[in-house]
Amino acid sequence: MPSSPRHRPPSLTQAAVQDLMNNPPTKKHSNHRFSGRDWRDITVGELVCPEDVCWVELDDSVEDATKMLLKCPTNTVLVRDSQTSNSVTSTFDFSDLNTYLLLVVGLTKPEDHQVALFNDIISRAQQNQRISLRTLQPIFCREATVQLDASSSLAQGIEILGSGIHRIVISDLSNNVVGVMSQLRVADFFWNEGVNFPTIERLYPAMLRDLGIGTQRTISVNSDSPLSEALTTMNEEGLTSVAVVDNSHNVVGNISTKDVRHLTNTSSAPLLNSSCMHFISVILNERGVEKGQDTFPVFYVNPNSSLAHTVAKLVATRSHRMWVVETASPSPSAPATPLISAQASSTGAPASPALAAAVPASALAGARLSGKLTGVISLTDILNIFARTTGLKPGDPSEQRARRRRSSSSSIRPSLDLTRASLDARR
Repeated sequence: MPSSPRHRPPSLTQAAVQDLMNNPPTKKHSNHRFSGRDWRDITVGELVCPEDVCWVELDDSVEDATKMLLKCPTNTVLVRDSQTSNSVTSTFDFSDLNTYLLLVVGLTKPEDHQVALFNDIISRAQQNQRISLRTLQPIFCREATVQLDASSSLAQGIEILGSGIHRIVISDLSNNVVGVMSQLRVADFFWNEGVNFPTIERLYPAMLRDLGIGTQRTISVNSDSPLSEALTTMNEEGLTSVAVVDNSHNVVGNISTKDVRHLTNTSSAPLLNSSCMHFISVILNERGVEKGQDTFPVFYVNPNSSLAHTVAKLVATRSHRMWVVETASPSPSAPATPLISAQASSTGAPASPALAAAVPASALAGARLSGKLTGVISLTDILNIFARTTGLKPGDPSEQRARRRRSSSSSIRPSLDLTRASLDARR
């Protein structure tokens, strides 16, 4: 019988977080199927699972698509014209859901040719009318849908993923989709199977500073900024996550497009006006109740971290990027013992997200243990170096990043009364 949330273990201590940083999860036992093989000759079909493929149709509602997305293990739903079709028309992911939510609350300003469409979508959302994915296609920032045959080599796949494409649709000879190969799936594969591939394994002990990967161009939001700023920043910049920093620019958290799963009903609307740190505390609280213990994901590394340490954290946290930090700046307001917001629920039911007390950045464990934000390293950077060090020639990731930024044609409205808008994605 599972333990009651009322009797959960104590919150994660500063020492426990530090231990996670110093001792990331170890690799699993390697799979004998890949022993003695050149990884470049492994087929992409060997890395995917047909059961992980999730479908919706273009005429399905955004509500139905969101429900499917929330339970899809690949965090990507494939979109087709009809149930009888084998062709992928587009995809629907958390970035698309974020775009839709920002539109219906009035946080995006349309181009002249989109005014009528935007007004129609907003009006229908406010009246709880059904909105199909077909209607929403013009507003989504579309990453190119890349498809490979299941018999294609992993070398082909990693050249594509190392160029900045986030996922590849895998199909069989009859053009039936048999899986979706994401950057995270490939990183997970190389982490667990690296022992079989010496060219990859020997990279793991190297420090990030020596490998020269990652970028110093970072995009962050202040912990006191409204959540709406983080969401619009990701939408405008074509990002899947942003760092949350305190006034000393120390990393205190991370907000990703996947976190919009907490905003898919009307009662969550006030969270858009709350601070980013408050939103993080709400997520920690919900995670603690669901799992029966408090958790504090560690989303940062430093230039002296090894590639192994970095990949282990990415795999463990299921993240697309790690923030690179330097030595932490002391916070004069930080308490002697860091707190985590989920403590408040350890003796009773969790508070409503809209009413839960805000938690200052200095009260979270990460505020004392991280450091000043200086850069970022992504799965793209890691897969790119895996490809280059084995003689492959992936494209320049900066081109794909620039394309994602350009694809967002919306601009941000400077001031809005968010409490008047409906945020109901379940229609």
